[in-house]
Amino acid sequence: MSLWLGEILISETVTENWQQQAREAALADKLRAKAFGIAPENVDEAIAFRSHLLKSVLPAFSQFCQTTLQIEPKKMLQVLWDLWLPLGIKLASQRQQLERPLIQGILGGQGTGKTTMSKVLSLILNQLGYRTLSLSLDDLYKTYSDRLVLKQDPRLIWRGPPGTHDVDLGLDVLDQIRQSQSSVMVPRFDKSAYKGAGDRTNPEMVTGVDIVLFEGWFVGVRPINTDVFDTAPPPIVTNEDRAFARDMNLRLHDYLPLWDRLDSLIVLYPTDYRCSLEWRKQAEQQMIAAGKSGMSNAEIEQFVNYFWRSLHPELFIKPLVKDATAVDLVVEIYADHSFGEVYCDRANS
Repeated sequence: MSLWLGEILISETVTENWQQQAREAALADKLRAKAFGIAPENVDEAIAFRSHLLKSVLPAFSQFCQTTLQIEPKKMLQVLWDLWLPLGIKLASQRQQLERPLIQGILGGQGTGKTTMSKVLSLILNQLGYRTLSLSLDDLYKTYSDRLVLKQDPRLIWRGPPGTHDVDLGLDVLDQIRQSQSSVMVPRFDKSAYKGAGDRTNPEMVTGVDIVLFEGWFVGVRPINTDVFDTAPPPIVTNEDRAFARDMNLRLHDYLPLWDRLDSLIVLYPTDYRCSLEWRKQAEQQMIAAGKSGMSNAEIEQFVNYFWRSLHPELFIKPLVKDATAVDLVVEIYADHSFGEVYCDRANS
């Protein structure tokens, strides 16, 4: 945490020295400044608003860090200041301009921090007077019985790939929210049901939703040219692998109406997609250390490779982040989970 950021938390008045440091820091990263609409002519106003919001959200954020993340809040303050607060302000502004509920897509692979970001943004947006709904692509899984039918295809060994979700259910929920219906039944999914196979659980009744944070590992991902599968990277190596990848690519067409409901798409983009494998191993090891059941490294590799064979990040995510017409904000994620560049259109910056 920078010294000037620490100063705002302990002082009642903002010094000129602090203002200057905050101003320089906000403008130093040109890509991030552009992404959050910060320019020399509005930087002082932006910093003042963000510092006020920081103080108001800090109690809830500190509790979240301690109870959910199990980490000292001060270790996360710089991320809160540099990323989550300006992003929350950006979403609130978008919602205000829309004059109807905002559907915000969040795309990210395993371990990129989708769930954490959604929860922190909810805290921030609540302080700004907006009610948020966190909806996962997982909540749209087909029922257990419906997925048993899918398993007639022996390649669909796990839930997750395209074809295992109820797209019409998702369309119904998002359309009701977009139309500002007074109350909406939101589906929820219990991953522990049927010995981990998972099934629908009791839906949640929500009212007055302003912003939906709709996250998932392929939210917003679109079909690609099938020629690329001829020279696809591992683990797509056999003819059977390539056939599976082509089938999953074809099933993505069914999701396009769902993606059309998104008003905006954020991508949490690992600088190396293979980090997801290591992050999953770390998470499983932590679960085992805590006395819970977890997968072995061999099982994790089989699990992650299965998802890479269905929608390989190099084929589907990498080209997407370069398309300014498809993605509204990209947040790069480093191997240590810290974030790197934040941009909305790097090519034209």
